[in-house]
Amino acid sequence: MITKKLFGTLPCGAEVYEYILENDSHVSASILNYGGIIKNLFVADKDGKIADVVCGFDNIDGYLKSGGYQGALIGRVSNRITNGQFKLNGVTYNLFKNDGNNSLHGGKNGFDKKIWNVELSGTETNPAIVLTYVSPDMEENYPGKLTVKVTYTLNNCGALSIHYEATTDKTTIVNLTNHSYFNLAGYEAGVVDNHTLWVDSDRINSFTDEYVPDGKLIDVENTPYDFRKEKLLSEGFASDYPMLKDYGGYDNNFFFTEFDGTLKLRAIFKDTVSGRTMKCYTDLPCVQIYSGNMIDPTDPPFKNNVTQYKHCAVCLETQCMPDAINHPGFTNVILNPEEKYESTTVYAFEK
Repeated sequence: MITKKLFGTLPCGAEVYEYILENDSHVSASILNYGGIIKNLFVADKDGKIADVVCGFDNIDGYLKSGGYQGALIGRVSNRITNGQFKLNGVTYNLFKNDGNNSLHGGKNGFDKKIWNVELSGTETNPAIVLTYVSPDMEENYPGKLTVKVTYTLNNCGALSIHYEATTDKTTIVNLTNHSYFNLAGYEAGVVDNHTLWVDSDRINSFTDEYVPDGKLIDVENTPYDFRKEKLLSEGFASDYPMLKDYGGYDNNFFFTEFDGTLKLRAIFKDTVSGRTMKCYTDLPCVQIYSGNMIDPTDPPFKNNVTQYKHCAVCLETQCMPDAINHPGFTNVILNPEEKYESTTVYAFEK
């Protein structure tokens, strides 16, 4: 079942709608046509207790005034592009620098700030909405008219699937993701100290002090980034390991082992108290693990007037390598007119 209702109105007068996806599973989801935002994700635990496991806001003003890309679709290119610049087919493109010297998550007005067209799809047991957006040639100074389609499906097994598609009329670069913040105890439950994480990754990108890759990969062996055995995420928060200490927590790109482009289980996030477990399946090569280190408590409060706070949630942003266009040998983010960008990420919830 899909229910549509008015959520708010943008300053330009455009109406923002909320689409509620429900079935007989233990999960329901609420998606906005503004930014393709996952506003709510209700999940039952082993005792049937329901909690909203994503951060977000009760009104459109919260999304307009707060940072953090809460729950939004990110594009054209997720993560950072160093110096806001890249070269493609001999042409240099200069992007808007919205993160110090770098361009972050699509620039000044990325996909997170667009009104997407929505069509209802799926079935009663697997309701879905299809969001489409056409990004004009040179929007945010990216070449090519990019046609993007994102399908959110609530599967009857209790999983939210996100399927991404994109085509272009000129060679361009694309790296799409979703930026939801997960706290499986409930977004209002406090820091994620009781959450464990497993990640199928043996290497991470080495970053500069501006959070952009320096071209190197680090073996996770004997580091706080080794999640090949499930462990508490919070073990790293107090670590003296240089990057963790400097960043105030995790904000790193994990490269999956034996990547072959097929849909695989790549990460498991679990609240040890409620028992809620989120399994992340993806056919993408990487995931950015971000533990909310830069969340600003002075930003507008979350739903039900809950204050924002550091380490209140974790993002699992499936993606290609950040700044890949500027590093030969990194994962491919180039899309040609004769090609189709396509990927799937599934967040499956167990109790």
